[in-house]
Amino acid sequence: MKAKSTMLGAVPMIPRDLRWMYFNNRILQAAQNPSVPLLERLGFMGIYSNNLDEFFRVRMATLTRIAESNIKQMKDQIEEARATIKEIYKLNNSYNREFEYVVQQLFKELADEKLYVIDEKHLNEQQEIFIKNYFRNSLAGFTNPLWLSQADKLANENDDTIYLAVKLTRWHDDAKKPKKNYAQIRVPVDKFGRFVVLPAEDDMRYIMYLDDVVRYCLPIIFASVDYDHFEAYSFKFTKDAEMELENESDIGTVQNVQRAVKSRKNGDPIRVIFDTAMPKDLFRTIMQNFSLDKFDTTLSGGRYQNHKDLMSFPSCGRSDLKYPQWKPLYFPTFTGVQSMLDLIIEEDRFLHVPYHSFDHYIQLLCEAAISPRVKSIKTTLYRVAKDSKVVEALIAAAKNGKKVTVVIELLARFDESSNIKWSKRMKDSGINVIFGVEGLKVHSKLLWIEMVGGNHIACIGTGNFHEGNAQVYTDCLLMTASPDLVKDVANVFRFIEKPFLPAKFRELLVSPNTMKNQILAMIQTEIRNKRLDRDAYIKVKINHITDEEIVKKLYEASAEGVEVDLLVRGNCSLVTGIPGKSDHIHVHGIIDRYLEHSRILIFCNGGNERYFIGSADWMPRNLDNRIEVMAPVYNPRIQKELRRIVEWGLLDNQKGRVVDGTGKNLLYENPDSSEPFRSQERLYFHYAAQIEEMKQQ
Repeated sequence: MKAKSTMLGAVPMIPRDLRWMYFNNRILQAAQNPSVPLLERLGFMGIYSNNLDEFFRVRMATLTRIAESNIKQMKDQIEEARATIKEIYKLNNSYNREFEYVVQQLFKELADEKLYVIDEKHLNEQQEIFIKNYFRNSLAGFTNPLWLSQADKLANENDDTIYLAVKLTRWHDDAKKPKKNYAQIRVPVDKFGRFVVLPAEDDMRYIMYLDDVVRYCLPIIFASVDYDHFEAYSFKFTKDAEMELENESDIGTVQNVQRAVKSRKNGDPIRVIFDTAMPKDLFRTIMQNFSLDKFDTTLSGGRYQNHKDLMSFPSCGRSDLKYPQWKPLYFPTFTGVQSMLDLIIEEDRFLHVPYHSFDHYIQLLCEAAISPRVKSIKTTLYRVAKDSKVVEALIAAAKNGKKVTVVIELLARFDESSNIKWSKRMKDSGINVIFGVEGLKVHSKLLWIEMVGGNHIACIGTGNFHEGNAQVYTDCLLMTASPDLVKDVANVFRFIEKPFLPAKFRELLVSPNTMKNQILAMIQTEIRNKRLDRDAYIKVKINHITDEEIVKKLYEASAEGVEVDLLVRGNCSLVTGIPGKSDHIHVHGIIDRYLEHSRILIFCNGGNERYFIGSADWMPRNLDNRIEVMAPVYNPRIQKELRRIVEWGLLDNQKGRVVDGTGKNLLYENPDSSEPFRSQERLYFHYAAQIEEMKQQ
């Protein structure tokens, strides 16, 4: 389906929610790429589905609220929201048909590899015995039916799982109609996973959806009732997950967020997906338990819903159907006996995870926690890993007498409860916990280490200090003792702690203070230099570009002939290829084994290039409503690596897609070379070779 582009005002802009649909479709396309190992392709299908769930919980929920309002002053926004919802429905229906087809094809390919996904109708005698024993020993007690005639609204149930709608019938000899009843069963995926691996037979492996295990056991589950025929059809639903925060001054910050998280669980349903084969009477009974309106979604699908579980599809020992392992790389300079603190004071250091091991950052924290030279530590935490070594090191530092301050963001979406738990534990350990600035999310990724006698240290990153993310997200981390940079980082923490005091920054770009204007000014410098017939170009790697002022300025730069090369993983509002406006703008998006997440800015600046890394995307929320930091990079060696990351990404003709605003997402074809070029693979082996060379020195 050819996606529809929309122009907003005089500036060609793809509406936010449509461009997100285009982005998510790139993930669906990755699942169809035969060069991707089979089990990884199933994983992409799970990522696509999980992303879509979150999109409906948050963005579609917001659009629906606007579309349903009747505020006269919002007439334009209401009409725009309704038009966008209509377009999203078209795309969603088209993409859903594509999704169902791809799942079927992937399951056929699994069968070719002797991995068979079977249902309850295709079990042999030994498998039937296994399933009955599995039910009695594990599932029994966790598959309790609820009669739909007695149930409260299904909307009160958890929307993060899969349900079976069950139709029960029995014919009596003297009856003209069968006796019927309806029930629903919550499939206990949270306790047992979505898939059950059956005993192997020779070199053949058999896998079963937990839904089908429950289907097979329906006669056991309903043994005490007077029915002899059972039909079960899957459905799932999605709730509005936008939180509403109270503004009363007598409610503390933590209590306010806790209350809002609880209210999220009671959100209204906005989407129901069901098995197309579900009988009409059962479907009507199910839908009576939801209060949907014309702006909500009902979508018929296949036998199985909640495809996000494909992210955890069992490999059955078939490592040959997954990406070859790339072990995180360790710098020999950091694995010796020399202090990391001294190494950073000696020279700026650089990590690019997950290629380089995140353990080096943990090592720095652990060293700071016990060093007599360290007086205090300050850091920001946006998302925290389940078993966080970062937090453990900070707690150790506090117990060792260091003054530790942690700025933790309570409004990190879907991680609020986890962050509240960690904040309480850190407080109990003597850490000064700050919940950021009212009205501004603290999204910057910063660490500041105060040393005895000066030589303080700072780390500025592009991603969360999170061990789990650091295994799958590509992020850059600058470790520096540059006095001006370190002083600015200290000033960011001072601004967070005392936002009513004026704050100035010499080196860092900081939002919401001056970052946006400084970025616009650097783009303007490229425009001016091009007019003066000087070298001028912009190279950017970023997650999202949606800010209208930035987009307008990039169009202006392109119109003057400035080459604008962009690597954009997610949302991109730009429409490329418009003669005289955007024909010098090139946008690529990479979907590969790692999630592209680093933000890197390179401006030609008349030949004296300027490099920045940091936490901010070019979105209104990042530039206007969050505390974000972009740091200049001066070390020539690190600059060279940053340029390599961006330029190699732009050359990627294996995983790189052309993001031109049409939604087609065609694979990039390098006009200068037909040689296969996969940037993530090239980067990993480049870093591996670098480290081998270091070992030889």
